[in-house]
Order: sequence, then structure tokens, then C-alpha cells
Amino acid sequence: MLSEKDFISTPFSSVIENGSFQWSAPSNIALVKYWGKKENQIPANPSISFTLNNCKTITKLTFVKHFDTSTSLSTSLLSVTNGNFSFDLLFEGKPKEDFKPKIQKFFERIEIYCPYLTAYHFTIDTENTFPHSSGIASSASGMAALAMNIMSLEKALNPAMTEDFFYQKASFLARLGSGSACRSVKGSAVVWGNHVEINDSSDLFGVEFPSTIHANFKNYQDTILLVDKGEKQVSSTIGHDLMHNHPFAEQRFAQAHHNLSSIKKVLETGDLENFIKIVESEALTLHAMMMTSLPYFILMKPNTLEIINKIWKFRNETKTPVCFTLDAGANVHVLYPENVRENVLQFIKDELVGYCQNGNYICDEIGTGSINIL
Repeated sequence: MLSEKDFISTPFSSVIENGSFQWSAPSNIALVKYWGKKENQIPANPSISFTLNNCKTITKLTFVKHFDTSTSLSTSLLSVTNGNFSFDLLFEGKPKEDFKPKIQKFFERIEIYCPYLTAYHFTIDTENTFPHSSGIASSASGMAALAMNIMSLEKALNPAMTEDFFYQKASFLARLGSGSACRSVKGSAVVWGNHVEINDSSDLFGVEFPSTIHANFKNYQDTILLVDKGEKQVSSTIGHDLMHNHPFAEQRFAQAHHNLSSIKKVLETGDLENFIKIVESEALTLHAMMMTSLPYFILMKPNTLEIINKIWKFRNETKTPVCFTLDAGANVHVLYPENVRENVLQFIKDELVGYCQNGNYICDEIGTGSINIL
């Protein structure tokens, strides 16, 4: 079992003066939700997610080694140094100053594991395949893509690194930027958090679902209905902190362990009926935790509830195995098998689009994780 100390880099014999890498990493949608965390981004309960395919962040990392300070240091490098880190941040090709504090904090968190970061000036050029204002959280995909690039640099410095360790440390680093980002590195279904029935599961990084996933879930579809494209009413950090003194916290954590055991069997057997029950219960429990915290929040909108009721009615009348899940917001993820795609999309167009902001929705499906582009 790997510990945090195992991810601390030792001095490398290789020297890399400059170069660039480019990775894409997807967003993910949790089936069993992670809600509540301990210090250092450790989850209070295990979770499992489907990795998406189309909603992703593409990040290019260009790096140049600093000149030795005994000779001369480029004026341009001096002008952009933040503490011990030197970087420029571009979003869709344009400087994005308001993103820089989050990257600075991320670098500070991972410096002990990646001390070589202070030796370079970085240009981080990032973009999303989904609109920034879509209401889809981009922190998971963004931090995962950046972590993959950083690990590509470390792999260049340490060519003997194994592939398994490469992905484990990438997930470990991504977690320190955004908890759920560790589930966006590798795999179609990813478990994060210690669980007795998941081999090699860890609080430190995500692991691929260890069993063969039933054919019913191959190319599983996720159509994201954009009910509210505004900024989050409650930040994830604040939301997770509300679990510290929550009256139902321990029951919730026990429920998550139980539901992960149940959904493990479901994914192995292809039991769509129980998949629907677990996933929808998890979504509603997440929002129940927020509604019963102090302070309390209602993040669903009236149109969220309208969509949920429409889905229930459609499923009961047609026996189509379609269900919903929610993140910590108003948008609805409609999940369904590929073989009913045509019917469900027609239902969405006929009955649900009117509840979306400006009629906007995004069609996605299960993917496999990050992709090396350059």
C-alpha cells in the first residue's frame, strides 16, 4: 500500500532544459457521491464515478529551465515569479489572471512531491471543450490535465518510472488540486477512497474499477441538462466543510460504503434496475445533506424538480431504463444505455429542453480518462 512519502521525488540524474507536453482530461460524474473531507483532501467516504468522454479540458504545458542565478536570470522570468513558482496562465489563448491563485495554491501543495517545479518557468495554456459558463465544474478535468502534464515532465526526468506509478502519482497530485480530479486520470469507472471490497483502493488516489464492467454499461450515455449556467451558489470547499458537524454525517458515510458495495455488484451483473435506485438515491441524498446542514442550502431549482418528475413519469410509462443524477447544483445528468439513445434523446427534445436555460444541453458518454496529445 503506497503512502504519501512514496510520492516524494528524489533528485534525478536526467536534465531537461525545455520542452512541452499536452494532455486532455475529462470531467466525471459520481454515481456514489463523495461529500465531506478530512485534512489534505482526504475523502470522508469512498466514491465511484463514470468518466466522461466529450466534456474535457485540454492543457498544454510549456517549460523552460531557469538560468543559473550565478550568471543571469531573464528579466521576463523575474516579472512573473510567484513566490518560488514562475508561470503564465492562458485560458483559450488569453491571459487569465483570476485563475492564477488556484494554480499557485496547487503548486504550493504539491511542491514537496515535485520539488523540480521551482526549477522551471511554465506556460500553462488551457481550454475546455464545453462552454466555461455551462455550469459544468471544470476543476476536475482542469486539475487532472495539469497533473498529467507535470507527471510527463517527471517521467522525462526519471525515465525508469513505471506506468502504474505514473498514473497513481498523477491521480495523487490531481487530488491535491481538486478532490474529484483524481477520478479523471484513468479508467471508465474510477473508485476513490478506501473500501473493503475494492482491491488496492486508496484515499490518496483513484483506482480503476477492478472488475469487468457488464456490457449493459458499455458506451453508457450522459446527457447533461443545463438548468442553471451561473456560478455555484456554494463552493465545493464550503459544502464539504459543512459535513464536519452535520447531524447525519456518520449515517451518510456508512450509506456511501454500503452503496458502493451494492453498485459494485450492479456494474458486474448489468442490473439496470438497481443501478437506477442507487444512483438516484445518491443524488437526492447529496442534496439532502446540504438541506439539513447549518447553514442550509437548496441548490436545486424548480426546473430541476420538473425534470426529475418528467424522467420518473417517462420511465414508468415506457419502462425505459433512464435515470438522473445531480452534482452540487441545479443541472441534471440523464443517464441511460446506448441501445435506448434514440428514444431518450427524442424524449429530452420533446419534454425536457424547455426546462434548460436557453434550451442548452450537452450529449456525452463514458470515456476512458486522460489522453496524451503531444
